[in-house]
Amino acid sequence: MQNGFLNTNAAAVILSGGKSSRMGSPKALLLFDGEPLVVHVARALNRLFPEVVVVAAPGQELPPLNATLVLDEVVYQGPVGGIYYGLRAAHGEFCFVTSCDVPFLSSALISHLLSQISDCDVVVPYWQERFQPLCAVYRRNVAPLLKEQLERGELRPIFLYDKVRTRKIEEEEIRRFDPDGLSFFNMNSPEEYRTAVKIWEKSRQAPALICTVELFGVPRLLAKTKEVSLSLPQAATLSDVFSALAERLPVLAGRVIDAESGGLLSGYACNLNGLDFVRNPGARINPGDKIFILAADAGG
Repeated sequence: MQNGFLNTNAAAVILSGGKSSRMGSPKALLLFDGEPLVVHVARALNRLFPEVVVVAAPGQELPPLNATLVLDEVVYQGPVGGIYYGLRAAHGEFCFVTSCDVPFLSSALISHLLSQISDCDVVVPYWQERFQPLCAVYRRNVAPLLKEQLERGELRPIFLYDKVRTRKIEEEEIRRFDPDGLSFFNMNSPEEYRTAVKIWEKSRQAPALICTVELFGVPRLLAKTKEVSLSLPQAATLSDVFSALAERLPVLAGRVIDAESGGLLSGYACNLNGLDFVRNPGARINPGDKIFILAADAGG
């Protein structure tokens, strides 16, 4: 997409109205990287979606957010209530739904989930033998079914999945984009909060991964440059490379780079270190790698 969003017809919904009973204090307000946790999550999703909706409990204290704020009409109806109110408030045809206590969302995984929704109503990961309904994509037209669930007191999202076209994303497929499943790491207790902070601090201390992208043919003509050096986080994938490249050179977004799939548009190919043509956007990148982007016919 020209504007760099994963999908201009999608929105992100963040559920923040839980009781936080095990944590002992509101999870949305926990400090993470120097800011309230809900701000940290919203900021990450603001970079990926043109619209972010935060669903809160009536009277819940929240910091200023670059998001549309929606209140639960009936408090503590669980995830089904939050998903329903979020879908109802959003304008995008599809919604990526998550919670306010997941600081390690993978943009590559989110992009892949969105890419699978075209013929489905729900795309939901299945990680460690459990559905992950709060890291899933929902078509807005399932909202009436969720309303019916609320009326019947069915407060678990999985009751929806047998009623609609559901794409189950298995663990092997997830690992292509999020090898350790950190997108599903949420915080329900002080111990999990401390663990998350340690993971974040360790990731920030890790040296940046430097790689080089060289452009050929049309990509070079569009970008008006031959080569770009990128600084990426450790464990970066090709999808991260393409995302960073689209941010650095917006002219390539939607013309060479497909933001929805996290890969290249049809007609373009990627070669790694002059050795192999790689099509999997989840392929890992190593420090010093050189990525060549060229027209597919030029790559044979």
